[in-house]
Amino acid sequence: MSIYDFSARAIDGNESSLAAYRGKVLLIVNVASKCGFTPQYKGLESLYEKYKDQGFVVLGFPCNQFGGQEPGAESEILSFCSLDYGVTFPLFSKIDVNGAKAHPLYGYLKSAKPGILGTEAIKWNFTKFLIDRKGEPIHRYAPADKPEAIDSDVKAALASPA
Repeated sequence: MSIYDFSARAIDGNESSLAAYRGKVLLIVNVASKCGFTPQYKGLESLYEKYKDQGFVVLGFPCNQFGGQEPGAESEILSFCSLDYGVTFPLFSKIDVNGAKAHPLYGYLKSAKPGILGTEAIKWNFTKFLIDRKGEPIHRYAPADKPEAIDSDVKAALASPA
């Protein structure tokens, strides 16, 4: 199993297979517009701009499960990300990352890369998963881990063969 076995609804409402990203290095992030970590959008966009021509893509999954920090509709989320942070990386429709209604992709990611002490639950917004070119999760990062701090891991993943 890999992330290519999953699909998700893009923020424009169209279903999108993650197989479309085959051979790319991905950073999958659960995002929110009204969170203390929201300024990380700037760092995520910078990382995307820096490495997108080498096959790197950030995938943002809005989530309202943590303090109700993503209350808006998809159109509001897209507008906020574009206008306030210049986000050009792909965004998806709002999902749950924990609980009975968690998106299957997140069930897979949490199982493949558990957090501290083996806990699987996503603790907060801006938890990040680095995916290699084979579609396998290789790192899980805490919400406080800034995008610029994982630059060397992204670079190393890009240097690895598919």
